Amino acid sequence: MALLVKLSLTVFLVLSHLASISSHGTHSTHYTIDSNVNETALDKYLNRCMAGISHKDFPGPEPNLHDQCAPWADRACCDPVTTFQFHTHETWYNFDWNHCEKELSASCQRWMVQDLCFYECSPNVAPWLVEHRISIRDERFVGVPLCKSECDLWFSACKNDYTCKDDWSKGWNWTTGTNKCPEGSQCSTFQDTFETAENFCQNLWGGSFEVVDDEEQCMFLWFSGDVNPNDEVAQRKALELLETGGQSRIESWTCLVLSIATVFLSLFIS
Repeated sequence: MALLVKLSLTVFLVLSHLASISSHGTHSTHYTIDSNVNETALDKYLNRCMAGISHKDFPGPEPNLHDQCAPWADRACCDPVTTFQFHTHETWYNFDWNHCEKELSASCQRWMVQDLCFYECSPNVAPWLVEHRISIRDERFVGVPLCKSECDLWFSACKNDYTCKDDWSKGWNWTTGTNKCPEGSQCSTFQDTFETAENFCQNLWGGSFEVVDDEEQCMFLWFSGDVNPNDEVAQRKALELLETGGQSRIESWTCLVLSIATVFLSLFIS
């Protein structure tokens, strides 16, 4: 009986300690990194590029990026040739923004190019990557937090332009080799198609972006200066994912200890 009591007390103390660690991890808003354990894990989120046919494996300096992609010169997942090509070609990966009779306005097209710069060049999307195996890539980003003010400006530039689809990531007619409006669709303004800026930014590329208030951690398609403001957003998300992983390991250990304790107690009771 004395041994049973000691065992029960030991199990209780272990579980209490694990619960304390778990609770601390859940409520803490300040992230810390064990440099000996998590440096490699953090690196996989902050020092890699999306697996796409035009992307580099790792971000690095590219001082000669073309025109609108220049902000990423200090640390980019694209190269100068790629950025020059999609600035000057009418289509990219055979995708044509001008799939309706009336071409996009210059202001809207400029935003579409900036979106391409973000897609090809950003070194900050790894925490949001998911597997997506198609001809041009093996991954895509989903739910990247886009600042509301940025989304509003993008939609404002395009709202009077025309499209025939409310999700450009799928559903096109590709029989000619480039995207054409599917049979039965009609071209209408972005304003009529999407109605709101939030719907536009979140649905245009099938959920690539999630619009959030500027007061929250969010990303910009445009920035200037020596500092990429999206670096901090990516770092915070990476640390959050690492902490979540640590939390899961704690919960797994808790379940394991509880299971072992249950087995021992059942043996003593029987």
